[in-house]
Amino acid sequence: METVPLTSLARAGGCAAKYAAARLEGLLAGLVPAESEDLLVGLDPADDAAVYRLDDERAIVFTVDFFPPLVDDPTTFGAIAATNALNDVFAMGGAPLLALSVAAFPEELPVEVLGDVLAGADERVRAAGAILAGGHTIRDDEPKYGLAVVGTVRPDGIWPKAGARPGDVLYLTKPLGTGIVLQAERDGSAPPGSLEAAIASMRELNRGAADVLRPFAPNAVTDVTGFGLLGHVHELASRSSVRAALDAEALPLLPGALELARDGVRTGGDRRNREYAATHVESGADRALEALAYDPQTAGGLLVSMPAERAAVLEATFAAAGVLLARVGRVEAGSGVVLR
Repeated sequence: METVPLTSLARAGGCAAKYAAARLEGLLAGLVPAESEDLLVGLDPADDAAVYRLDDERAIVFTVDFFPPLVDDPTTFGAIAATNALNDVFAMGGAPLLALSVAAFPEELPVEVLGDVLAGADERVRAAGAILAGGHTIRDDEPKYGLAVVGTVRPDGIWPKAGARPGDVLYLTKPLGTGIVLQAERDGSAPPGSLEAAIASMRELNRGAADVLRPFAPNAVTDVTGFGLLGHVHELASRSSVRAALDAEALPLLPGALELARDGVRTGGDRRNREYAATHVESGADRALEALAYDPQTAGGLLVSMPAERAAVLEATFAAAGVLLARVGRVEAGSGVVLR
């Protein structure tokens, strides 16, 4: 076990291992949402994290996220898994405060491997301004790691998925293509530098983007992860009772991702995401760009719906801060998603 690559122990890695969105919807439909005037965000509707109000000035944000390894280096795996979980708090407009590890590893793996995973996670938790304060481990043949994260947010500063309005502009803060690049790496077809670029993107916290965005009071925000851009845009549009129109040519992409998509590289998550969202999506885009819009992302960027009158100042502020902000579409009256 000491020489076995981590990814060889997993059937699927990263957010591509998430439960299918369509099945998850069916599962959640059978649960009775909790009723409390202080539960500001729960299951009705579900969002990126739960939010509970403590008083008029403070609310806690709580989330949990974990998955099997998507890279072989344990420190990098821990860093990406931590980033993915922490980003749910940033997607709600909050700031992480405390994190606990959720870990499952084969007993045969050297303890140094788990130690490296924890070290990678701890570095990202500290970079997010939070503390890694403990956790829980179990034995499992398939390695898994992630975090339960508690953060804080003002009750009047929560960023929901359900607030997009006609006339808004849609933005992305990270490039797409992590699923396809990782699949190509497993297949041995990834071009030089593509994996390194994908890892750098997945390690990047959404803290910088959230800090720049916070003064602008966006109408709706979510982070793009395992359901792909189109899956998450569908959630935003349906819960906001609007139509989202995306410009396929404007989508920011990781180096090599478009060429790999044109070569037919796909993940299992592509099929599951189409099963979930395709009936709500009208697409006239190039097939490779469409595949990248369905591609499951790990630790992806923020999807932001912002009033158009604030767009120019927002774009200038992001540019001055050196943080990526790509205008990818707009919000219209109606329903569904259009990929043009």
